[in-house]
Amino acid sequence: MDLLEQAKENSKKNAPFYYKFLSMLSVVRGYNIFAIVVAQYLAAIFIFSPEKSVRLVLQNIHLYYIVLATICTIAAGYIINNFYDKEKDYINKPQKTTLDSYVSQKTKLQIYFLLNFVGVIFGFLVSFKAALFFAIYIFCIWFYSHKLKKQPLTGLFSAAILALLPFFAIFVFYKNFSEVVFIHASFLFFILIIKELVKDLENIKGDLVQNYMTIPIKYDERFTKMLITLVVILTVSPIFFILKHDEIGEMKYYFYFAIVVLFIFEMLLFKAKNRSDYVILHNIIKFLIIVGILSLMLIDTSVIIDRIVL
Repeated sequence: MDLLEQAKENSKKNAPFYYKFLSMLSVVRGYNIFAIVVAQYLAAIFIFSPEKSVRLVLQNIHLYYIVLATICTIAAGYIINNFYDKEKDYINKPQKTTLDSYVSQKTKLQIYFLLNFVGVIFGFLVSFKAALFFAIYIFCIWFYSHKLKKQPLTGLFSAAILALLPFFAIFVFYKNFSEVVFIHASFLFFILIIKELVKDLENIKGDLVQNYMTIPIKYDERFTKMLITLVVILTVSPIFFILKHDEIGEMKYYFYFAIVVLFIFEMLLFKAKNRSDYVILHNIIKFLIIVGILSLMLIDTSVIIDRIVL
């Protein structure tokens, strides 16, 4: 058995470069980072600077540095999270863990420190406050991965807050403190809470083995489903508030769509019994988030025509 394991390790070390590249892309969850970058730029164009041309927004070098700092710090965050979750991921995500293992833990940690350093440097290119923001963000991600995520409530709320912070960086950069932005942020916060709770239900087996005290483990699945239902109800509140604002334009159709999706989600939730059911529910919420990001373009359709098409 030892010889077999050694042979596997040697084959991974000698694997082609593209295997290792795909492995690293899996570790840092490149698709998530891409979605966040798209969301940052769409928010900058359609929410925070609608009076400026797309060209001027895209050529804003400070915004570019903030996005690069976000990419570095989030990628580093996924690496350290992968480092601490290695054992439970062997149980919950065996195929992904196999792919992730083509890059050694030592190399991952070296890339982790490099990305954090580069991320703070990009922050400094904007301002000292931006560098401080990303330095604190890096520490918070590490503290969450190392300590907070093993606690039921602190892990839940800190995960949602950390997912929101990259948008907060853009929010502060443009100094936009409108009511619509806060309502939109509260909607996204509740959606992220739902996502984390479903993920805990999905990963309950691995969390139990590794002594992660998540809400499903501490209070059972039935209680977690009831809690998710409560959060879904809370999610509807900001939708009704935001629909009263004309500033959202055609994006109102996304929020109508979100109500329908959440209703379907609820019906499937109480029928869910195994991990595959929770994976479907998790994907529904991720789909809702992705559609929400793309629907930012609907805030002002004339912007698409006048500033992009023309």
